[in-house]
Amino acid sequence: MRGVANTELTPSFAIRLGRAAARVLRVSDIVIGRDTRQSGPMLEAAFAAGLASEGVNVHLLGVLPTPGVAHIAARNGWAGAVISASHNPFADNGIKLFAAGGTKLPDEVEARIEVELGGLGNPVRSGADVGHIGDAQRLAGFYRQHLIASLEPAALLGLSIVLDTGNGASYALADGVFGKLAATTYTINDRPNGININANCGATHPEELQRAVVKRGADLGLAFDGDADRLIAVDHTGNIVDGDHVMAILALDMKQRRVLKHNTVVVTVMTNLGFRRAMSAAGINVVETGVGDRYVLQALDEGGHSLGGEQSGHVIFRDIASTGDGMLTGLMLADVVRRKRRPLADLATDAMTRLPQVLLNVKLARRDPELMSKMQPHIDAAEALLSDRGRILVRASGTEPLLRVMVEAEDAGQAQEVAQGLIDHIEAFGRQTKA
Repeated sequence: MRGVANTELTPSFAIRLGRAAARVLRVSDIVIGRDTRQSGPMLEAAFAAGLASEGVNVHLLGVLPTPGVAHIAARNGWAGAVISASHNPFADNGIKLFAAGGTKLPDEVEARIEVELGGLGNPVRSGADVGHIGDAQRLAGFYRQHLIASLEPAALLGLSIVLDTGNGASYALADGVFGKLAATTYTINDRPNGININANCGATHPEELQRAVVKRGADLGLAFDGDADRLIAVDHTGNIVDGDHVMAILALDMKQRRVLKHNTVVVTVMTNLGFRRAMSAAGINVVETGVGDRYVLQALDEGGHSLGGEQSGHVIFRDIASTGDGMLTGLMLADVVRRKRRPLADLATDAMTRLPQVLLNVKLARRDPELMSKMQPHIDAAEALLSDRGRILVRASGTEPLLRVMVEAEDAGQAQEVAQGLIDHIEAFGRQTKA
């Protein structure tokens, strides 16, 4: 649930959502964390009040990354919630919910909460039946210990790492965690003021990190988004290493160490064809899901797999975490660089060759349930043209009147040409201009 704080996502709605969540989840305790947005405490207070009015005990963690909230929820067997809009601008905010055990809610549970929202009466609890709201920032230390314990002591000795916390939820943790493992660190964008979260920094804007890595002669740079559940890396030359390359490096290393369960990695349909080719060449199976880390997690659990993630930088190490974790991913990536004694640039180049990818959005004047069936003959023709030398994905946005077109091909010009051809066919059906 995400929107502009105090206009779209209001305190009154947060109270109602807290009440509805309490009724559907039926838990006695919940932990709440938030990022550094100015609107965070306001929405946190309202959401906590709604929960407490339905008898739930609320433990406030303060500013903490989303995966930290999930970890503490799992550790205590409580539900969890995060007040954050992730990589969005500071004016936005959102509320994420975790089931008891620290996993994201299934679609059907979210649907039940929506139904409950429409039928709320007045609260009926009073006296000792009202839930307690208390400070629980001391629990954040368990997440810090969890991150440090993921590697051997001094595992990052000799590495120089620039950390970009995006003025977000990892600002107070990242330097200490990487430093505790003996890395030499330099941290940027770690002074949040309530309005500078994700502002030309962090995982969505790594340009400053790229410059800082080169200027300082660092081995690598790591950028986190506002709630620190995703990672974008930068090699020593200043080039970006995206989620596909990160997952390829990690998958190959885990296979070599025989800890990649079933020799399988789980990715979404957006993952580059070059990744799939690299995994096939290495004898690693690829399981594909829809877009969204919740579907990656579902496939990991159903198959008993250990590694999965998205091109955007959400990576899940299922043996030790229940959600994507930017800092944990950064630690694991830095560990590979240190153990292999090779530059990240070389590891990324050897891990996979990225095929040129074109992503275009087409605004729709209105939703047309028949549009995909109308487009299918043109999609089939384009796929036949590319054969096994490329890939096409056309899908409707789940939140906006947009059709998203993705084309990958060995030649960038051909990818652009095929994508534009599909756009032309969409517009021929009466659609509007490109987004």
